Amino acid sequence: MEGAKAGAEVCSLTRIDTVIFDLGDVLIAWDPRNLYRKLIPDEAVMEDFLVRVCTAEWNARQDAGRSLADGTAELLAAFPQHETWIRAFYDRWPEMLGGVIEGTERHLRGLKASGYRVLALTNWSAETFPLAQRLFPVLGEFEGIVVSGLEGLIKPDPAIYRLLCERYQVSPARAVFIDDNPRNVAAAAALGMHGIRFTAPPQLGDELRSLGLVP
Repeated sequence: MEGAKAGAEVCSLTRIDTVIFDLGDVLIAWDPRNLYRKLIPDEAVMEDFLVRVCTAEWNARQDAGRSLADGTAELLAAFPQHETWIRAFYDRWPEMLGGVIEGTERHLRGLKASGYRVLALTNWSAETFPLAQRLFPVLGEFEGIVVSGLEGLIKPDPAIYRLLCERYQVSPARAVFIDDNPRNVAAAAALGMHGIRFTAPPQLGDELRSLGLVP
């Protein structure tokens, strides 16, 4: 029985033909602290600002399609005393980027060279993503990229995963999805994809090897 089970597992793994990457903090490092440490020398004050004012939840609304202007205006009305810091969030957005995560880039190129389809599904503002495309040529390696801000949908909404599958004719059972956010990984798994929660390139390599996707 154990041999039959192992054989079935190997058979199921051979069906994988597509690997879908998240981008932020999987392929491209991003952290608002890269910018705000320059603007707010006191670490505690900086962290309080990012927890109470320019929050992750607020930024996610821009990733979901709201304009940067509208998002900025909302905070300026609520926190006029922080105008300079609020405006800096998008005026100096490229300074938040930490560069390409080289280990992930190697896995991406290796998968592509081995004949796997490589796609991306990212929560990213429609207005800032073109800047990233200019800064990071590696984004041109993907067969296709679905950007939340362009679609008006955001992970972990199942609709954005379905949109990617429909647009690129992806069978969920034949796809691996990689993301650093466990909620996003769980949403992909619920649709039948094999989910990998990314923590670091070596861990990703181990996970891919366990699926037989890399040597």
